[in-house]
Amino acid sequence: MAVTSEATTLWFGDLKNGSGTTSLDSSDAAEFPMTWNARAAGESGRTNPEELLGAAHSACYSMAFASALTRNGTPPESLQVTAAVTYDVAEGITGSHLLVSAKVPGISETDFERIAEDTRVGCPVSRALAGIPITLEASLA
Repeated sequence: MAVTSEATTLWFGDLKNGSGTTSLDSSDAAEFPMTWNARAAGESGRTNPEELLGAAHSACYSMAFASALTRNGTPPESLQVTAAVTYDVAEGITGSHLLVSAKVPGISETDFERIAEDTRVGCPVSRALAGIPITLEASLA
C-alpha cells in the first residue's frame, strides 16, 4: 500500500526580505518558520529546506539500517543518525553526510560496516538524492 505524505509552505514577500512557514500536513506534527537568511547564512530559530531534507534523510536511514541489522540477526539497541546537508548559494545542494553511532550487540565490525554502507546506498531517501554525493561515517558505540 502506498502512502502519500504532504507538507505545505506559505511564503510572503520577495526572496531576500520575505518569510514563510512549512507545515507537516499529513501528521499535523509541526510548523516551521523559514527565511532566505536561514538558508543562505544560517539563522537561529528558523529552518530551511536542507535542514528538513536532513531530517528526512536521517529518519529514513535510521529505519532502513534498523531493518537491515534485524534481518542480519543483530537488531540494534540504539541508533543515532545525523544527516548534514550542505547548501551552497552558487551550486545548490552539494551533499549529505551521514554520521552514525550505533549500539548493536553481537555484530562484527565487518558486518556492521557492510550493512551501514549498503543502507547508505539503498535507503529510499538516499536513492531520491542520487544526484548528490552521500558520505558516511559509522561507528559502533
